[in-house]
Amino acid sequence: MEKKPLVYFLCTGNSCRSQIADGFLKELGGDQYEVKSAGLEAHGLNPRAVATMKEAGIDITSHTSDVIDPEILNRADYVITLCGHADEHCPVISNTNVVKWHWGFEDPAKATGTEEEITAKFREVRDSIKSRIREFVETGK
Repeated sequence: MEKKPLVYFLCTGNSCRSQIADGFLKELGGDQYEVKSAGLEAHGLNPRAVATMKEAGIDITSHTSDVIDPEILNRADYVITLCGHADEHCPVISNTNVVKWHWGFEDPAKATGTEEEITAKFREVRDSIKSRIREFVETGK
């Protein structure tokens, strides 16, 4: 059986952006990729991220918020950071064949304002991540 490329999404807390990216790649990439996500810390799965993904028809309630696993990091084919902090503080990757990219997205968990405004920010970030994931699945870049 052919090994599927491993995509490892990293963020600071593994609660929102990396979880959304994980959910979309599993959905849009079908069985083309092995998908994992983690954070520099584990902040727990953000309930608004879960709700926003549910609106998009993707259930991420079974996801867990995990800390970066060096073994997974070093066997990943793609390491994709989704926030500047994770990009700047990503552990050293010993796998020299890894493709490391930074796709920066605003942190919707830092949104302020009314419930509607916060929800709108989550949707905006979700849709931006979905668009970027779709491009990755279609082009490999």
